[in-house]
Amino acid sequence: MKTLLSVQLGDDVRDYRRIADAVAADIASGRLRPGEPLPPQRAFARRHRIANSTAARVYGELARRGLVTGEVGRGTFVRAGAAEPALADPGGAPVDLQLNFPVLPEQSALLAESLATMLRPDVLANALQAGAVTGTAAARAAAADLLARTGWRPDPARILFTGNGKQSLAAAIAALVPVGGRLGVEALTYPVVRTIAARLGITLVPLEMDEHGVVPEALRAAAVRAVYLQPALHNPLGVTMPAARRAEVVAVLAELDAPVIEDAVYTFLCDEPPLAAVAPDRTVLVDSLSKRIAPGLTLGFVVPPASLVDQVAAAVRGGGWTAPRFAVDVAAHHIADGTAAAVQLAKRADAAARQRLVADRLAGFTVHADPRAYHCWWELPAPWRADTFVAAAAREGIAVTPAAAFAIGAAPNAVRLALASPPLDRLSGALDVLARIAREAPELGA
Repeated sequence: MKTLLSVQLGDDVRDYRRIADAVAADIASGRLRPGEPLPPQRAFARRHRIANSTAARVYGELARRGLVTGEVGRGTFVRAGAAEPALADPGGAPVDLQLNFPVLPEQSALLAESLATMLRPDVLANALQAGAVTGTAAARAAAADLLARTGWRPDPARILFTGNGKQSLAAAIAALVPVGGRLGVEALTYPVVRTIAARLGITLVPLEMDEHGVVPEALRAAAVRAVYLQPALHNPLGVTMPAARRAEVVAVLAELDAPVIEDAVYTFLCDEPPLAAVAPDRTVLVDSLSKRIAPGLTLGFVVPPASLVDQVAAAVRGGGWTAPRFAVDVAAHHIADGTAAAVQLAKRADAAARQRLVADRLAGFTVHADPRAYHCWWELPAPWRADTFVAAAAREGIAVTPAAAFAIGAAPNAVRLALASPPLDRLSGALDVLARIAREAPELGA
């Protein structure tokens, strides 16, 4: 068998993640080829003078990264193809810059005060009834107020409710694209879309992007049944389509007679009108409360065109995605008494403060970010690669996401930083550490 590690494993590099990094480098360089077996874990441990338990953790880490696969009775083999990374739990990393759920210290007191009247027996009795995809008239009116943006307010009669934003997205895709159909998505997109499409038997078609978002000509060439787009504060790039580009995209969609699923989950941070304002007859808008208010209050919204309301509602019911009545009533209450608006306003200020930290701490690097967003996109300096940078950050206790998690096809050499979770002082320190890492050369074998 070829030399498994391209670096000497002295006492200072016995950490299992460093050993896994070295094996990963051998796989990336071709020294370990697709389908090639790794030695049994005990043999690996003896060869490199490490504990059997450490060897097991190395193999587990390689499997987690999607670089190897284990077969009971046969052993562990280098994967024959590239893995499909996705956003994952940061695994207890002290600083989480991977998942993006903003929760402000002061918002719990606001929410608690707002919820007090929900505990009256008569109010609670109603809230504990079975939910319906159409919610209640009061909830639909409240949701229309919440989702409204400059020059646009959705028709309350067309608002449907799901358990969370992912369910809203799944219902919209299931309603518009049949099994075996093709869905156009931006070349860098929300990773959950890939999972949903795989489960629904749908093929994703990557659409070329530029600095303004999806390229209109890419829509014409794609031959897709529908399109999924993030026109405002795009995740992961932070791009917001200017008005001229939106008009071009809408014109091409009209020419193709293709519907569009508009992901509006981050639009509570900005005021741009949605595609639904200019293409109401072909836009299915999806949104949720998990980022607007809190991840523990999960409620999704779907706003289809009038002609598709029944079709999308059927998909919600068929998927078992109908929202609980309690969540619907709590959300309506938070909206009606102004609590949701107060939290949203505070989060806008918080996101702007975090972006100012990014601009300061990562000055001199190629970082793309909208100053209103809770995330940024970092094009890494040479000779860093995204996978080795992610591993180096993890060794410092910082979880970040490589570009491959968002890519439909080839991934650029970049990472996304989710800025919402750590306190500001911890975020500031983490950005300093990442800047230091980026200015250093990768370790030998990384």
